[in-house]
Amino acid sequence: MAEKKVTIGVLGAGHVGAHVAFVLGTLGIADVVKICDPKEAKVVSERQDLMDAVYFMPHRVDYQISDYAGLADCDIIINAMGDVSLCATGSRDDEMHFTVRQVADSIPKVMAGGFNGIFINVTNPCDVVTHLISKLSGFPKGRVFGTGTLLDSSRLISAIAQQTGIEHHSFNAFMMGEHGDRQMVPWSLVNFRGKPLVQMEADPRFQFDKEDIRTKTIRAGWVTYSGKFCTEYGICLAAATLARAVLHDERKIYPCSCPLDGEYGEKDIFCGVPALIGKNGVEEVMEYELPDDEKAEFKACCDTVRANIARAKAFLESGENA
Repeated sequence: MAEKKVTIGVLGAGHVGAHVAFVLGTLGIADVVKICDPKEAKVVSERQDLMDAVYFMPHRVDYQISDYAGLADCDIIINAMGDVSLCATGSRDDEMHFTVRQVADSIPKVMAGGFNGIFINVTNPCDVVTHLISKLSGFPKGRVFGTGTLLDSSRLISAIAQQTGIEHHSFNAFMMGEHGDRQMVPWSLVNFRGKPLVQMEADPRFQFDKEDIRTKTIRAGWVTYSGKFCTEYGICLAAATLARAVLHDERKIYPCSCPLDGEYGEKDIFCGVPALIGKNGVEEVMEYELPDDEKAEFKACCDTVRANIARAKAFLESGENA
């Protein structure tokens, strides 16, 4: 009997969606990648370019054009629908009116086709859109999550590695909260193979200007955007990494946009927190003890996300077109 092929759907064939499809092939994560986008000419062109690249990939990949119903047999759907040009103001929130309307239109069509896998959301504002997909899909807790602060964490780790001269994988650090301007650094959890940062600070290499590091981490995406008017490589690898963790049941801990149900004192919200990712999606939200100042910072992040979720809900209920 032929082994079932791993099939991943990509919603949106823009800068991010097309690169996600490419990375899924080059890393050998999927056997079939289905691309769905209302812009027919764009998806035809991207599919042709991707099929031209298959010969050079490590594994055979079949790229297919799909409508919403055709995504039914996917193991995972990665949502990358959006318009990054709307973020030119420097705020991911400015994409919200466009993206929540897209999601409100597309996800019910996907569900009507019978999809019963896992959603991974990339689209901004990530926490708000992930929350909306969860509501529209009706899936159990954990089967919808977003890239959230995973890419931001990579940016933080890069900054720490550059200052200390220690390789990226030799220490633990991550961002928490909103994938946006209110995200925070839980410095109390930064450790070098178990040795906390506070025990390293006698060495000048480990004396960080913490606010400067946080600001640079938050603004890193805009550094990328300012010269090429999009972000692609980092976010696509982040999404593909989460997909691989699900498909291989890796049970790895990654910071991503997860549903909170009492963890960190928060409920009914999606926010960037470290979570155990396996075959069922988010299998456990990792709840760490934070000092009071970091708890307050995280709560402020959640309050921002909660307000944006309410704004998105009001916008959809109003039927506005702007």
